[in-house]
Order: sequence, then C-alpha cells, then structure tokens
Amino acid sequence: MSWGFLRDLLSGVNKYSTGIGRIWVAVVFIFRLLVYIAVAENIWKYELDEFECNVKQPGCENVCFDHFFPVSHIRLWALQLIMVSTPSLLVVFHVAYRENREKHHNRKLYKSLGEIDGGLLCTYLISLVLKTGFEIVFLFLFYKLYNGFKVPRLVKCDIRPCPNTVDCYISKPTEKMIFLYFLVATSGLCIVLNLSELSYLIFKYSIKCYLKSYVKKRQGSKRDCHKSEIVGHDTPEAAGRFHNSSLSLPLNIQDKREESSPLT
Repeated sequence: MSWGFLRDLLSGVNKYSTGIGRIWVAVVFIFRLLVYIAVAENIWKYELDEFECNVKQPGCENVCFDHFFPVSHIRLWALQLIMVSTPSLLVVFHVAYRENREKHHNRKLYKSLGEIDGGLLCTYLISLVLKTGFEIVFLFLFYKLYNGFKVPRLVKCDIRPCPNTVDCYISKPTEKMIFLYFLVATSGLCIVLNLSELSYLIFKYSIKCYLKSYVKKRQGSKRDCHKSEIVGHDTPEAAGRFHNSSLSLPLNIQDKREESSPLT
C-alpha cells in the first residue's frame, strides 16, 4: 500500500495547526505511520500461512483463522490510520475555500488564511472531535474483536469442518502482542493530545470573547458618562447657575463688562 497521500495530508495540515497539533502530526507520522510501514506490515504479512492447526482437514485452518481473526490486526490498524487522519482534510478544505473566496472577490478578506478563528475555528474543533471519536471507536473494536489486547500462543477450535476440537498455533505471538500494546499506547497518546488541544482552543477563545465583551462594556459606560455630562451642561439648572455666578461677581468686574459692551 502506498502511504504518500497520507504523508502529504499530514504535512499540509501541519501548516495550519497549533503547537499541540504539530506534536500530534509528529506522533502519527513517526510513531504510527513509519512503524507500520517499516516493521508491523512485515510481521503480519504471512499470518494465514503461518497459522497452523494439528489436523489436516481441508478448510479447517481457514475457518478457525476467520473465527479468531475476523479482521486482521494490520488491516484494522491501517484503517484506523486513514480514519483518524481524514478529519484533518476538513481544515485543508476550509483554508482552500478561503483562498478561492479571496480570488473571487479579488481583495484581502482575512488577516491570515490559516489563522484559526471564526468558521475555521469551528471546523478545527469538529475535526478534533472526529479524530478523538475514531480513536476511541477503533480501540473498542480492537478490544472486542480479539477479546482484549493479547495475542494467545494457542487457540482451540471446534468449528466445522474440523472433525473435533483441534489446537491451532499463532505465529510470533509475543512480537505481535508487543506491537499491539504499542498501537494502544500511541492511540491513547493521540487521544490525550486531541483532548488537550480541544481544551486549549476552547479556553483560549472563551477568554478572548470575554475580554472583547468586557472592553465593549467599558467603552459603552464611558460614552454614557460623557453623554450625561454634556446633557447636564445644557439643562436650565446649569444655565441658571451660570447666570447667578455672573451676578455674584464683584462690582468692579461687572462695571468693566458693562463698559466693554457695545452701545445699543
């Protein structure tokens, strides 16, 4: 399987991610994708051929293998990688939508195309929720399909066309179990990173919205005080106070005012 498209997707998403999001991309690329390509794929490559039962009844081994491994570990792991990376396409598509919108209007509409705010913030949060949901669902599937996260050395099968209860042996069980634990650990780490980034973004923009509303309230209260002062100067009471204050001036100042005033 070619994983070039997933590599390009992760590198594209990395440009529009937060610091925690870049750590998530590094974990997925290094500890999941590269480990899958370099090591895990070869371990499960010939799992059906290396699954042996102590009876040569035609079809018995195939039926028993299908019963104990309805979906191969490695294929389910590959599907998990694809599904948890796909929601990141929402962010890439939203940024592409912003670019096309600016080209259509032929002017600058956003401070930065990749800035996480407004509609892009909602898209980013949705992608985080989807990625976390997919991780949890696949961990649950791994646990239910294989009766836990263990790979047994020996399984007993009595399904037809097996003539009786037969013993079937799984190849490299210890090695497979180690990589299965590694898969669970990296999935858990990605869940923690997604939840941390989700909490960080919600907290950051909640504080930002609160500060904006607080500044607006302060500015509104200052304008109201300024208006009340202007209205107070224009009232008859204020004019009367000004007139009385002019009458209470000393006589010499009033005489000077009368001399300086033009004759009618």
